[in-house]
Amino acid sequence: MQRSLLRTNEELAQIYNRHVTTVYNVCFMYMKNPHDTEDMVQNTFIRLMRDPTRFESEEHEKAWLIRTAINLCKDFFRSWWVSKTTDIDKAENVTVGPPLEQNEILIKVLSLPQKYKTAIYLYYYEGYSSVEIAKMLGKNESTVRSYLYTGRKLLKIEMEGES
Repeated sequence: MQRSLLRTNEELAQIYNRHVTTVYNVCFMYMKNPHDTEDMVQNTFIRLMRDPTRFESEEHEKAWLIRTAINLCKDFFRSWWVSKTTDIDKAENVTVGPPLEQNEILIKVLSLPQKYKTAIYLYYYEGYSSVEIAKMLGKNESTVRSYLYTGRKLLKIEMEGES
């Protein structure tokens, strides 16, 4: 009988404990509510259970989980059911509960358009370089640097507007 899980329970538990917070935060940026976020986190780790990828390091493991989480969240919004039942623009403006440690700047980051928000979060909160973010998002490095530049500019405008 073929095993359906490619990793031991102990391996999965260790990976989960190391990266669940990061995966949750990334999913929350897309899903905007704890219930859908938890579903996407669960789906990400289920995908990990069945994926044969052998990771070179913990950073490779983390990058794979982030990329998978982003793809699952995007797929969710592309699905026929969601496109017929949810106005994505309305979903973009919903915020329920603080999954991340909320502070004034993070709240402003989360209010940015999706492409800027993801790049800013991965760069400043997860510590990835623009090259690593480009690989994760499947974009050119220059595109990611442009997202970072524009995101910073939008944040600056927003913060100066409050003064």
